[in-house]
Amino acid sequence: MTYMKKYEEWLNNEYFDEKTREELRSIAEDPKEIQDRFYMDLEFGTAGLRGKLGAGLNRMNIYIISRATQGLADYIKGYGKEYMDRGVAIAYDCRHFSEEFAATAAQVLAANGIKAYLFEQLRPTPELSYAVRRLHTASGIVVTASHNPREYNGYKVYWEDGAQILSSIATDITKKIQSISDFSAIKLMDMSEAKEKGLIVMLGKAMDDEYFEKVKGLAIREDIDKDIKIVYTPLNGTGNVPVRRVLKERGFTNIIVVPEQENPDPDFTTVGYPNPEDVKAFKYAQALGKKEEAELLIATDPDCDRLAIMVRDKDGEYVAFNGNQTGAILIKYVVEGMKEKGTLPKNAAIVKSIVTGDLGKAIAKKYGVETFEVLTGFKNICGKIPDFKRDNSNEFIFGYEESIGYVAGTFVRDKDGVISSMLLCEAAAYYKSQGKTLIDILNEIYEEFGYYRENLISIVLEGIEGQKRISRMMEEYRKENPKTLGTAKLVKYIDYEIEKSYDITLGTEQSSGIPVSNVLKFYFEDESWYAVRPSGTEPKIKIYMYSKGKTLEIAEKKLVEMKEIIIGKLQSTK
Repeated sequence: MTYMKKYEEWLNNEYFDEKTREELRSIAEDPKEIQDRFYMDLEFGTAGLRGKLGAGLNRMNIYIISRATQGLADYIKGYGKEYMDRGVAIAYDCRHFSEEFAATAAQVLAANGIKAYLFEQLRPTPELSYAVRRLHTASGIVVTASHNPREYNGYKVYWEDGAQILSSIATDITKKIQSISDFSAIKLMDMSEAKEKGLIVMLGKAMDDEYFEKVKGLAIREDIDKDIKIVYTPLNGTGNVPVRRVLKERGFTNIIVVPEQENPDPDFTTVGYPNPEDVKAFKYAQALGKKEEAELLIATDPDCDRLAIMVRDKDGEYVAFNGNQTGAILIKYVVEGMKEKGTLPKNAAIVKSIVTGDLGKAIAKKYGVETFEVLTGFKNICGKIPDFKRDNSNEFIFGYEESIGYVAGTFVRDKDGVISSMLLCEAAAYYKSQGKTLIDILNEIYEEFGYYRENLISIVLEGIEGQKRISRMMEEYRKENPKTLGTAKLVKYIDYEIEKSYDITLGTEQSSGIPVSNVLKFYFEDESWYAVRPSGTEPKIKIYMYSKGKTLEIAEKKLVEMKEIIIGKLQSTK
């Protein structure tokens, strides 16, 4: 069926509510918009669904949510009554329609005889992960688009281990979704009836209290300066209550919240693009920080699974730390603290993604802590936890990604902005008690391990033509790629799509040891490396670049050379 036929079907079918059809009538003279909304179904993958809000098959709306949930319900029913009775935990963030989408998902599950545990108000994504394991549910759903602009929303699915679904499960759920050809066949139970029958159970304070106690149990030290002045912005998201509560209960007395970004705002009026990885998101926090002479600025993204920081330097200006730098600080603090307390396991392990830098790995190695690499995504990072337990090999203590995601402990199987906020503030307070800032600590790390520099470039290519060009870029890059960066020669490359690792120096090849993914990674003789991968959730191709030098200047120069060569090669593909 053509996209125009699909458009007309929605337009004329009274199953779809009048507001939806009115929206579709408003684009009747815009064939490009019609095509974008109906040329494909919004893709369900390992990240679930994510897309722009609106009417249509390639948009986020209650119909797409109900169909995805029916597919999930059919998949769960395939496991039998035990899984149906265990049910599904559901949380949601502050975005437009998040509460409605979460309620719709609960109603579809209830109509299929599957119990739904629905949080009574917005909650951070990591608490959903905790709830799945705590309640022993079969699955979990969180309605969020994380740090995307206000026009977006999303639907992430978790499995019984508390981690986001793996590709094998996503594929099977997708098949169930695709088998639903008629939206009117989707089951839906009235909310009041579902509650009366015990098929929808509301979650609230009791779950919060348990989760917060677990978070505080990860504290490393008490010999810290809890009067350190910290400005916090939740960026109008879900972090305001949990982060402030945990810090307060840990004894921090000087936490100042950005008032304009304190309460939920689905339009993100003060920030637009609520991604704390972008320094522009700190505009209000920096202004307040200077006024209050705060030593540290912290920000969590709207669903509070990621953390970014800025630190005041000796001139009173704020310096942004990237995810690799913050990860290195946290690894140093956690590993050294556990070592001093005698709680560091002999077989301790940290886990990072294949596109995350190696500075944290170098720090961990100093203390005999092994580092494991996995594909991007915390479903893979936290997926090592059951692997370690099954093999009785290692004990997971920390996991992280360069994209400002971190987790400690094992009770949450996803990145956690509440945990990382607590540990980062604790680290800053501990080093302050020694007369040092986090900038001082980072410089000490560089002096000991070398100067690691990094850059992430994203080339955004939207729409159908954008998708095609990204595919061509990866295809061309596989055929021909730079063999030198400056004077450094290529010594190794990995094509994760075919699970092959090639040693150029030895002329050998072996398995990458990592599941299939459309990623290329290139290593050079001076320890510089870079990786190229299409984003799994956004219309962009990402290039992760890393250099290492004896001095900052050397490392920076290498990075500039790398950027010019790689971007030039990619952009030559039309």
